[in-house]
Amino acid sequence: MTPAKRTEQRLRRLQEHLKRENPVLVESVNQYRELDAIAQKIGLLRESESYATQISWWPMISILGTFSAGKSSFINYYLDTTLQRTGNQAVDDRFTVITYSPDGQIRTLPGLALDSDPRFPFYQISEEIEQVSSGEGAKIDNYLQMKVVPSEKLKGRILIDSPGFDADEQRKATLRITDHIIELSDLVLVFFDARHPEPGAMQDTLEHLVRGALRRNDSSKFLFILNQIDTSAREDNLEDIVSSWQKALVQHGLSAGSFYILFNDKLAQPVEDQQVWARYVAKRDADYARILGRIEGVNQDRVYRIVGALEGMANQIEQQAVPRIREALFKWRRHVLITDGIVIGGIIVGLLVLSLQSGYWDGLSFRPPWFADVQSSMVGTLAAILLPLGALIGLHYFIRAKWAQRIASKLSSTESYGDLSNAFLKNTRFWHSIFHSTPIGWSGRVQNRLDNIRYNIDRFVQHLNDRFANPTGKQAAETNAKTANSAKK
Repeated sequence: MTPAKRTEQRLRRLQEHLKRENPVLVESVNQYRELDAIAQKIGLLRESESYATQISWWPMISILGTFSAGKSSFINYYLDTTLQRTGNQAVDDRFTVITYSPDGQIRTLPGLALDSDPRFPFYQISEEIEQVSSGEGAKIDNYLQMKVVPSEKLKGRILIDSPGFDADEQRKATLRITDHIIELSDLVLVFFDARHPEPGAMQDTLEHLVRGALRRNDSSKFLFILNQIDTSAREDNLEDIVSSWQKALVQHGLSAGSFYILFNDKLAQPVEDQQVWARYVAKRDADYARILGRIEGVNQDRVYRIVGALEGMANQIEQQAVPRIREALFKWRRHVLITDGIVIGGIIVGLLVLSLQSGYWDGLSFRPPWFADVQSSMVGTLAAILLPLGALIGLHYFIRAKWAQRIASKLSSTESYGDLSNAFLKNTRFWHSIFHSTPIGWSGRVQNRLDNIRYNIDRFVQHLNDRFANPTGKQAAETNAKTANSAKK
């Protein structure tokens, strides 16, 4: 089976799954297909690639943080089971995907179960790991595992527990997976140990999170949780600690994202001042309820995220990818023409000077000793014309190929909308003129196709909104009136 057919098979399986799990999303897969076709013609995607495979179709909640920050304790408490090992040291150095088990058993499955199953967001993640760390792709079980748990809270969603950020000196592969799950997640819970309230000690972690959030413009999905905050109760400086962390994020450029506090009653050491302790407990309970509310809302958020990603990708193709390709083509054309002028002009001037020194000119007439022999033969005449011309054309194509490679090397191949470098190179093939400024695969017709995708998205969003909101209240009023009339009868 070809890679393209394998991708199409994956999309068909996705649609079959959505028919059972969330039928409202089935049609959106076709819109992804349409966008894929556009991107493939432009060169942003290969035939084996699809935007639909770059997002998670499952509601995903990621748990990130440092060692001893309480990630595993939170998961165990939320699921009401002893699933993850807890401790002050590194207790698990793998990403753990936690999902629902229908048979009432807790099982641990290897990373291969995730890498080889297209239904999960880590399908073929081993290939990406191999690209950033040679030889590590074959060790997928060292990075991933799946745990299935008979918890009703996991129905319809995936929970991901990460190793500590300081694990294994933040290996490139670990960070690549971290970026991957953050990208796909509907909600990201970031745990910090409030017993160590020095934000400066977490500078690398904050920079990594903030940089990614700013790039994706999705900082609102981050919940920053200060755990073990009960240790500050004796000093009663809760607000100061929270403020210090908020300032740390602002200094790194992230002003969005909410802060919450948590602590475990069983491990906490209550203070003598009962008013202070009551305030801490009330704040903790309120924050935990808010966290649960965000978790419960991921199923709904997931639907908007998927269609939003589709619209965002359509906009990026038109507003970012195409202009950048145009800009690269303009730069390529300018450099080629300038280099042509310098090199070919230099060669012509050099030959002219050489011919003058050799005495091949009689006034303005070019009369080298061998010129008469060339003129006497048709073959010789053609050779005298075509060989220099062919050499100049060959030199021109050599120059344009070199400049194409040089410019392409400076273009990204990992943009969210696709391979910009490949899309540019598609326009520099030898049969394409350097004066052609419109990117291959782009036209007014393609723009209309993108507009149609956006129109379908708007209709889809409106349909979703109708399920959750009714600004006019007319339908609700009519329903209430009918109910009242039925009651009277």
